[in-house]
Amino acid sequence: MEGRVSVTTEAAAVIRQLKEQHGPLMFHQSGGCCDGSAPMCYPEGELILGDQDVHLGDIEGCGFYMSAFQFEYWKHTHLEIDVVKGRGASFSLEIPLGLRFIIKSHLMNVL
Repeated sequence: MEGRVSVTTEAAAVIRQLKEQHGPLMFHQSGGCCDGSAPMCYPEGELILGDQDVHLGDIEGCGFYMSAFQFEYWKHTHLEIDVVKGRGASFSLEIPLGLRFIIKSHLMNVL
């Protein structure tokens, strides 16, 4: 568990499949509302990032971001991106595959 964000083997395979289909991708951790709190996968550049977005790292060559406001709540956690069967209520690219990305969080040792 190195850095702030990682990806499971299963989720990495889905990301590679989506990259083949859609080209370069990016992730943004949703803060709730209609799609709940879920990692959202978009074609790179489709979601415009601003000064208040924090880059947590890269997974499978894709940038992973969240808002600075939300980061205040998550700053002591490591996020692991996984994938499960099921249809989420979002515009994330994996949804048509009958899958959805999820977050598994683990407290980081921040001494």
